[in-house]
Amino acid sequence: MSTSDLPVVTAFDWVPEFARGLVRDLRVRWAFEEIGAPYASELLSARAPRPDDYVARQPFEQVPAFRDGALKMFETGAILLYLGEKDARLLPADPQARWTAISWLFAALNSVEPVIGRIVAYDVFNADKDWAPPAREAALGLCKQKLKRVADALAGRDWLAGEFSIADIMMVTVLNGLRHTDLVAEFPALAAYKARAEDRPAYKRALAAQFADFRDEPAAQGA
Repeated sequence: MSTSDLPVVTAFDWVPEFARGLVRDLRVRWAFEEIGAPYASELLSARAPRPDDYVARQPFEQVPAFRDGALKMFETGAILLYLGEKDARLLPADPQARWTAISWLFAALNSVEPVIGRIVAYDVFNADKDWAPPAREAALGLCKQKLKRVADALAGRDWLAGEFSIADIMMVTVLNGLRHTDLVAEFPALAAYKARAEDRPAYKRALAAQFADFRDEPAAQGA
């Protein structure tokens, strides 16, 4: 198979150090690595305006967008679900396990990621603002509640749907947003889950692939 025939995942060619390993193309790379399927990356400059043809594919101008032959899509939840539909190693065939995995896929995006995003916004992007510490404190209780619910769901099991699935790819990459804090460590089952996932060879290969695509310096504006 030639490179031109491969599925294509868009990614950035540079991001600041604090963001490396957090850019969401990692989720899709990880899924491909889990099933040993080849893919190609299409690199964009994070500091340059997105071309019109890219905005037509990804209306929020983010990464990743995804292309598989004539099929185009965006949003990592949709992309992971698409890949899961093609391979039972990513999405169990058993109906209950399958829908449990899909439920947790959506939960990671809709119930967990938004509250983690608030903590990240206060800690990383607004740390110098006087209003940030009290706002963070107000959000912290809800964040811990969400983390506890995930930890409770993992009691006695390795993965959210019994078998490793796209739900775990999504949840672990969402939890990575808190890596600058000790919040995950407050929940031993959650910390062990995250460590177990990140010890998978496929995760390590996906992370290495993302890092390999980063330049040492950002591309010039408009490049």
